[in-house]
This record gives sequence, structure tokens and C-alpha cells, in this order.
Amino acid sequence: MFSKSQKKKLNKILMLAGGLIVALVFIVFILEKVKYRKAKFTHYPQFGINIPEGYSIHGIDVSKYQSLIAWEEVKAMRIRNINPGFAFIKATEGIGNYDPQFNRNWKRSKEAGITRGAYHFFIGSKDGKMQAENFIDKVKLEAGDFPPVLDIEQLNGASINNLKKEAKRWLDVVEEYYNMRPIIYTNVDFYNRNLGADFDKYPLWVAHYYQPEQPRIGRDWLFWQHSDKGNVNGITTPVDFNVFNGDSSSFKNLLVK
Repeated sequence: MFSKSQKKKLNKILMLAGGLIVALVFIVFILEKVKYRKAKFTHYPQFGINIPEGYSIHGIDVSKYQSLIAWEEVKAMRIRNINPGFAFIKATEGIGNYDPQFNRNWKRSKEAGITRGAYHFFIGSKDGKMQAENFIDKVKLEAGDFPPVLDIEQLNGASINNLKKEAKRWLDVVEEYYNMRPIIYTNVDFYNRNLGADFDKYPLWVAHYYQPEQPRIGRDWLFWQHSDKGNVNGITTPVDFNVFNGDSSSFKNLLVK
């Protein structure tokens, strides 16, 4: 048992420790606020969003939801040093679906001088090989295009193990056909919860909105989808904005030869 004096000393120690913990929490909070205030982004009224600084290559991604796109207007839009110079375009979904705007977007984006890439929206509960064959049937890559992209962001009722198995089948079939490693698109939370280290060898295009400097993910990444509310000339609906994590040389080296 403690004596009265010992109890008093112990209470003082506990109160001091508690005060230190509260102070530390407050300091961390303030530092985070200061970090956010000093975040490197700039608001562009013409694009309608904040765009992170420190990235020289910017682009968008589109699907049928952007309707008919005037690609020459997209390419011509330049506000200070920001120009949407690349586009990822939805091609296929699941085993038999394809985006009705894909062929038009695929052709006209290239004619406008925009670097293009095609992506497949993955259905986790469906056969990965058959989904890969759907993509291969619709997408003919040419020199100057991005590698194929697997958009994987939902379980669709599949278990995590089955999702991984079928996604790997898609990736393996597509890599063998095009002779290049596909890119994975997903968001930070989905990657951490459902993919993780098993897919770390694949180049990553990651979605994490409204972050001031970079996506909060513990692995390397190539593209960052930083906003879903951008405005671009030639497109009548909001559009996703992306940056490339590298210089023009590494960008060029990524493309189909």
C-alpha cells in the first residue's frame, strides 16, 4: 500500500504526464494545420480547382459520362503552365461491356495531339481472363500510348482472395498480349485494404482527392488523381484531374514504343 505522501507524489506524476500528453496532441494538431496552410497548391479559377504545384505534366480521365468531347479545345486550353496533355479513356467493363464513347475518344484524342491511355473497369466477381479478353478485343495500342490500365476499386461481392486471383489473371493475360506491364488504378483506401503488397510491382495510378501535396500512400506511384471536379474547355461536365509523378523523360519512357 502507498503512504499518503507517496500517493500525492504519484498523483502529481500522473497529472504531469497527462498534461504532457495533451500538450503533445495540441502541438501535433498545430503542426498539421501549419503544414496544410503552407501546402503547395494553387487555385485556378478557369479549371475550378486547386492544382498541386511541383508537377509539370497534367491530364484528365474520361468516359461516356463526359458525353461528346471537343478534344481540340481540351488540347488548346493552357492556363499559365497548366495544360491537360494526357487522357485516360474508359474502354471496357466486365466481360462484355464497352464504353460507347471509347472509339470516338480514342481516335480524336490522338488526332488532337493528346497522349492517350485506355482502361478497363474491373468487376471483382467476374472471370479475370474473360475480362482481359474483352479489353484486348477493343483496344489496339500504338506507339506513343500509355500501357493498359486496370481500374480496380470495388469488390462487387467477391472475397478479397478471389478479387486478387481474378485481378492477377487479368494483369497476366494483358501483360503477355501487349508485352508490357499494366498500370493499376485504384484509391488509397481500397489499395491498402484489398490489394497491398501483392500488387506493389505494378505501376500505380492512385486516387486521393483534395490532398495538398501528394496522395497519402506508402508506396511509389506514377499518376495521382487529385480532383474529380475540374472544368476543361471542350467538356461540358466535371472531369477528373491527374498529375504525372516525374519529368518529361520518364513520361516518354513509359509509353508504347
